[in-house]
Amino acid sequence: MMVNPTQAPPGGAESQTGAGQVQERSTDMDYDAFLRLLIAEMKHQDPLDPTDASEYVSQFASFSVVEQAIQTNRKLDDLLAGLSLSQSGGLIGRHVTSGDGSVSGEIESVRLTDQGPHATLSDGRSLLVGPGVTITGAPS
Repeated sequence: MMVNPTQAPPGGAESQTGAGQVQERSTDMDYDAFLRLLIAEMKHQDPLDPTDASEYVSQFASFSVVEQAIQTNRKLDDLLAGLSLSQSGGLIGRHVTSGDGSVSGEIESVRLTDQGPHATLSDGRSLLVGPGVTITGAPS
């Protein structure tokens, strides 16, 4: 049984949630699944035409690259979250206006959510800070 390292196994590292968001599964589970597949491949190979050892090394190397990419992505996600938090703190005290002009005011606090930063204005209203929103210096 040959395993193509470029094809994702059923129920791979990511799955879709109902809201269309991608949810990442544990890398450890994927590593265990990879080892189980490799052992099954070794057990069920044709004894008259065994798989070359260099193919196994290639599969291990491919999996190692994928595992490192997943870990790098996690670290980048953490870095981006920290950057977003830092930038959001700089919005406090500034004046914000929604894209359609219906909501405006001074930002009192910022809360980070899955949709992005939500600014709470001095009058208690909340505004998602995103495309079309204008942010200026605090009003006099």
